[in-house]
Amino acid sequence: MIARDAAFLALRAITAHRLRSFLTLLGIGVGIAAVILLTSIGEGIHRFVLAEFSQFGTNVIGVAPGRVQASGGPPGLPASVRPLTFEDARALERIPGVVAVVPTVSGNSEVAGNSRVRRTMIFAGNAAMLQVFSVRVRVGQFLPSEAADEARNFVVLGPKLKEELFGADNALGARVRVGGLQFRVIGVLEAKGQFLGIDLDDTAYIPAARGLELFNRDGLSEIHLSYAEGVPAARVANDVKKVLTARHGREDFTITTQEEMLKTLGNILDILTMAVAGLGSISLAVGGVGIVTIMTIAVAERTSEVGLMLALGAQRRTILGLFLGEAIVLAALGGAFGLALGFGLAQAIHAAVPALPVHTPVLYAVLAELVAAAIGLAAGVLPARRAARLDPVESLRAE
Repeated sequence: MIARDAAFLALRAITAHRLRSFLTLLGIGVGIAAVILLTSIGEGIHRFVLAEFSQFGTNVIGVAPGRVQASGGPPGLPASVRPLTFEDARALERIPGVVAVVPTVSGNSEVAGNSRVRRTMIFAGNAAMLQVFSVRVRVGQFLPSEAADEARNFVVLGPKLKEELFGADNALGARVRVGGLQFRVIGVLEAKGQFLGIDLDDTAYIPAARGLELFNRDGLSEIHLSYAEGVPAARVANDVKKVLTARHGREDFTITTQEEMLKTLGNILDILTMAVAGLGSISLAVGGVGIVTIMTIAVAERTSEVGLMLALGAQRRTILGLFLGEAIVLAALGGAFGLALGFGLAQAIHAAVPALPVHTPVLYAVLAELVAAAIGLAAGVLPARRAARLDPVESLRAE
């Protein structure tokens, strides 16, 4: 039997019982739609989170005081952690491949200006933040390149903080009070958005030395450095470890590379995406049971038809192929319906909630359709084999 005739017979058998066929392919369709919808949301969140991290560049290494890993030694002994200093930051600048270093201090404080007060995030750094964190200035200038002990009381406002304090007025040159210190506004940044729940636009940026004074700290919160393109992150991290270990006498700090963090985060999000896809696949198994049921009923209803075909000389593998074809076509139609439903729901959710990122991975869509066809093939095997093994004479008597 040629393929065209086989496809025609399969479609005719499906359309002969429209309601039953529709309910069966609906089971497959709902499963495919669930897979597409869940993976679309998962992949969208994946891309959103990675983009949030990548907006600061991938060639960034952070050094924080204190060790994250457990260390050996007898209990009861105090663990002395040497604070990070500006001298440490200057030593890191001499590492080959390092292009910029930012000593940072962060905290929360009140910012008062233009007869308004707002409590917000304070981030203290230096001029290299423009390069390390891809910061852009909208109006004025950023913190000037000054030695730590000579840093003047300048402040750069995030756009949201500027709007809250000064509205539409020009903020450049205005005096603001940050905690107990007075600062002069020299710039306003372009919008950066939020990062891990921190509104970067609602932040004041001051020199690191003034940050130590403001928060009464002995050491830096962290040192961030960026390295040139093409330089291995592992090599730079190892050089940072050697330099600071030599200065501190021990490894009392933690090094985190942006590359490792993105890789780990990507792996976690990939696992979550596959997990939600697996949950949606449960519906596909239910749809497979529905195909087994309808094909079993179809074999019972068409016993005499099968007997007539066998009596006229049809080969048993032809009968097997016909029933398998019906199951595959039924599953493929259900898969196509599920793809359309899943894409539609994903776009509808994104339209209703624009803040929720939605991206449908093509690979998952193709795999879902292939899995639907495979389920149809697997679910139709037993009913098709039963039909192919019918005795022609007994089948004709069944009428």
